[in-house]
Amino acid sequence: MRKEISSLDLAVIVSELNDFIVGSRIGKVYQINHKILLLKLHGSGGERQQLLIEAGKRIHLTSYEFEKPEKPPIFCMALRKYLEGGIIEEIAQYDFERIVEISIKRGDHKYRLIVELFERGNIILVDSENKILHALTYRRMRDRNILRGEEFKYPPKRGVDLKHVSQNDIQKIKDFGQLEVVKALTKLLGIGGFYAEEILLRSGIDKNKQCSSLSVEELNIIYDATVDLISKIETKNYRPCIFINERDEWIDVAPFPLKKYSSFHTIEMDTFNKALDEYYMKASVNLSAKQVEEESKQELASLERILENQRNKLCELKDKANLYRKIGDIIFSHLYEIDALIDRIMGEKRGGKDWDEIENILIKEKEKSITPSTYFVSIDAEKLSIKVSVDGQIFDLNLKKNAQQNAAEYYEMAKRAEDKISGIEKAIEQTIAKIEAVKAETRKKMETIFKLTPPKRKKEWYEKFRWFFSSDGFLVIGGRDASTNETIIRKYMEDHDIVLHADIPGSPFVVIKTYGKEPTEKTIFEAAQFTASYSRAWREQIGAIDVYWVKPSQVSKTPPSGEYLPKGAFMIYGAKNYIRRVPLGIAIGVKMHENIPKVIGGPVEAIAKQTNLYIKIIPGNEPSGKLAKDIRGALANMVSSEDREKILKIPLEEIQAFIPLGRGSISEK
Repeated sequence: MRKEISSLDLAVIVSELNDFIVGSRIGKVYQINHKILLLKLHGSGGERQQLLIEAGKRIHLTSYEFEKPEKPPIFCMALRKYLEGGIIEEIAQYDFERIVEISIKRGDHKYRLIVELFERGNIILVDSENKILHALTYRRMRDRNILRGEEFKYPPKRGVDLKHVSQNDIQKIKDFGQLEVVKALTKLLGIGGFYAEEILLRSGIDKNKQCSSLSVEELNIIYDATVDLISKIETKNYRPCIFINERDEWIDVAPFPLKKYSSFHTIEMDTFNKALDEYYMKASVNLSAKQVEEESKQELASLERILENQRNKLCELKDKANLYRKIGDIIFSHLYEIDALIDRIMGEKRGGKDWDEIENILIKEKEKSITPSTYFVSIDAEKLSIKVSVDGQIFDLNLKKNAQQNAAEYYEMAKRAEDKISGIEKAIEQTIAKIEAVKAETRKKMETIFKLTPPKRKKEWYEKFRWFFSSDGFLVIGGRDASTNETIIRKYMEDHDIVLHADIPGSPFVVIKTYGKEPTEKTIFEAAQFTASYSRAWREQIGAIDVYWVKPSQVSKTPPSGEYLPKGAFMIYGAKNYIRRVPLGIAIGVKMHENIPKVIGGPVEAIAKQTNLYIKIIPGNEPSGKLAKDIRGALANMVSSEDREKILKIPLEEIQAFIPLGRGSISEK
């Protein structure tokens, strides 16, 4: 697995980004962690995108959501101050190096956000005079400094400019003498070992061959392979691929198929940005899973060691308790003999004999099988105790106590051991519970990781308006306000479409997009109900209202002489086709799109055709925030626990977008 983006990769990324995001406005800037920035972008056509920048590693568009810190870091706050609201004018790769420059205009000011994708990496904000305003990391270096207020300088060039590489440049490989050709090519072209190997594979030359042994023909072949690789980028001949090995592991990503991975399975993607997004998300998931597994493994190993020690201790305590109780029982079974032995020993001692004499006397009597000396083993003068052997069990007796007292002491020792057994058994239960908890938490974490952060659904162009698809599949769009009314009529209305308006001031203009087909009466009625529901009649809580439809040729921005039409208003000329007493009512529902819940809304019949998960609302006084929450909760209760979790994560504003004029009430599910 490669850990870095090469200058070749970067050339493709930058080319695509120029097509995708130049002209976009920077919305919010987020700093996900020390090295990762996320720029929310708004395109001129209403599309929304996210640019992910990771210093020293990568830059590409992402469709995934990232958890954002509650308090933005200082660098993030600085970028927000200078860049939010700015327009991206250009994205460029500096001198075919691993450096990206994003040129941004905000008002009368121009800035460059410079992203360095080599070594430790950096992100630097530079003003129009090339002075450093802010940097992710400030550094003093031998060849340049990254310090606030200083002039920004590029790092020293690494090799020949690949875009202008010549045969003479490649001939210089011979000058590297005994060095392997792969290393020489890496140094000469500054492209990294990965693509140096690819060039040599395409050339059919052993990467370990010494430079001095290369023939002129071989050098020409290397030149041709290098130029061919560069031409794929310059001609935009991309075929972005993710490479998968025989173990089903995603091992690499590239803007076109590579000879190095010719035996591997590939997934081709529409764009290199998309390929990088999927690849790095997968890599991130695998890394997270590996970290979780390692942490879990260490924690479980520690708990298993504790459990083993506890179980050994339990066995030890049980053995002791059994032994002490057994000794107590033996003493009681031989109470008279043991008492006689203790009395005999203490009597001899009181008679003036020393311990050695007493021990010798008892041993001689034992040899003659004289009871109770037959039980005797040895004397411990320091402890004032004797060791005896009774019924095959050897144990100690306290000479200061009689037999019954010695038995009682062994029973007490058994009881203390049994009390400890109870405690250690509880501790074992707790340790087992901890082990199970760690396993359960690990499973939960792994499930969360492998679900992946759901991709952010790409919104269609019509979603910036009111919209729905009719029962017969016609797209219907309506204005949200005067500005979008104006946009729909001027930009999206075409000759074969149908235009609707409610017979009340404060109605949206609604257009049925026919694309040359004849809309059914059902579609026209659904569009009329849609128009009525999003008109002022909803706010006035009118149950039904008249709606009319006309052809686009009847709609004009030219008012009668001496009159003025405000923004979003149009003149209707000619006969109107009325639909009388159109009832107000909207269904808001959810349908799954690539396992992601998508909120839809419109007339009940149209929505019921697309999903069985919907709520009908009618005019009412419930504020949209609370109503949206109630709708989301009701929808979540209709599905399985897995889908319920997904629905509950739907932002309330996505539901609110379908609630007419900010109020309403639930009619039915």
